[in-house]
Amino acid sequence: MPLRSDWSGDLCPIRRSLDVLGDPWVLVIVRDVLHGRGRFDELRENLGISEAVLSRRLHAMVDAGLLERVDYPDGNRTRQGYAATEAAADLLPVLQQLVLWGEKHTAMPEGGGHLSMVHRACGQETFHGETCSACGQPLVPEQMTWVKPWKNARDDLVPAGRLRTL
Repeated sequence: MPLRSDWSGDLCPIRRSLDVLGDPWVLVIVRDVLHGRGRFDELRENLGISEAVLSRRLHAMVDAGLLERVDYPDGNRTRQGYAATEAAADLLPVLQQLVLWGEKHTAMPEGGGHLSMVHRACGQETFHGETCSACGQPLVPEQMTWVKPWKNARDDLVPAGRLRTL
């Protein structure tokens, strides 16, 4: 999924990482899938992305090992959605550092609010991406809640391989 060049064989790990993660849609798709929103229609609606672009990105992300297809029931049918792999779950500290960086270095739009990252294991807000600033434990998706006041929402993250239950 390269932006400009194929860096998949580059010796620099930053270039190899950007070869997979360099498309801006990738991290927001991973964010949504870690929040359990792995159904195609749910992703399309939440991201405001065209079906064609989303379909291409999801296919490339499965090929890159970030997502896996998972079955889920839909009435009398079984459909396929997308769940995070361990590789995607390992991006949680990166996403949380982006939250912290964005809150510190970008202007808050009108109607926004502070995104709180709550470590459910201790019940405290964390101000670090990888370990809880309150209790020092490693942060994993299944123990995190993101509180989004502009949406009046508390989104629990889900472990790799899972979709949120409706």
